[in-house]
Amino acid sequence: MSSSKFRQASNALLFLGPASLFLIGLLLVPIIVDLVVSFTDMNQTIKVDEFTTKQFRKLVKPSEEAWFGFELRSSFYRALMLSAIYVFFTLTIFNIGFALVLALTTTALPGRLGGLFRAIWLLPRMSPSVVYALLWLWVVDPTDRGLLNQILSITGLGPINPKLDAPIMVIVCANGFIGASMGMLILTSAIRSIPEHLFHAARADGAGGLSVIRHIVLPALRWPLSYITVFQFLALLVSFEYIFLIMGPARSTMTMSMLSYTKTLAPDTGSGQYAYGAAITLILIVIGMAVALLLWRLTNMKQLLTQPRIEVQ
Repeated sequence: MSSSKFRQASNALLFLGPASLFLIGLLLVPIIVDLVVSFTDMNQTIKVDEFTTKQFRKLVKPSEEAWFGFELRSSFYRALMLSAIYVFFTLTIFNIGFALVLALTTTALPGRLGGLFRAIWLLPRMSPSVVYALLWLWVVDPTDRGLLNQILSITGLGPINPKLDAPIMVIVCANGFIGASMGMLILTSAIRSIPEHLFHAARADGAGGLSVIRHIVLPALRWPLSYITVFQFLALLVSFEYIFLIMGPARSTMTMSMLSYTKTLAPDTGSGQYAYGAAITLILIVIGMAVALLLWRLTNMKQLLTQPRIEVQ
């Protein structure tokens, strides 16, 4: 091997080696372990007697249950539907829609005022998760001490119990308000990177605020919105922390990640079914990869990563 090729190989090993070890150890190895365990009969004894597909057959076993007019075969189908509802509404309403509104609003404000607003909005993300969850538990408290019921009492309405009456709405709002902060920052940076002369030219042509947003701002946000959509979808698909802290392992908010947790680690809920939980997680991985590749294709992310972003005039 020539010295130049050896230098290239050593440089590649030096710069890509740590990242490769990180990806292999924290991404590839857990997926392989999960794949192997899902095809076993492992339980809390961590003993494997046979390799089998019974865990996947258990997921689709028939049962008599109806939910929202649909006949469901098992808790897996219910968790799959709840995950789809949770991810769709959180992603569209908050992580994309509300984040875009926040970015447009804060960039339209004077510089310091917009920065102050963004800093305040980021406080929940910088605070411990337990503190944020406790605030939401206070908001949805079904007693007169709850913030929401205090507001309703001022308007003359009776108290409500959101955790019982609208559990999906609670976890969507709780995760959405804190999740919108990431999109707000990315979209704010994208809006600020738009050349200022485009706004001056549009105003000189008599364009109003909505026309500027439609014809200048939104086209410039295509790639950031594509990235946010793919990244936040994958994050929401495996979302667990705030759902567990606010609702616990409740059946009404039993998403796929929560179902996997209750079948493996949660006490007093039939835990210890490691192979069964691994099978649920494997299906979650397959769904995430399939939808991520589909979104990659639809949003043309490959062009985003390959085309040059620096324009020279």
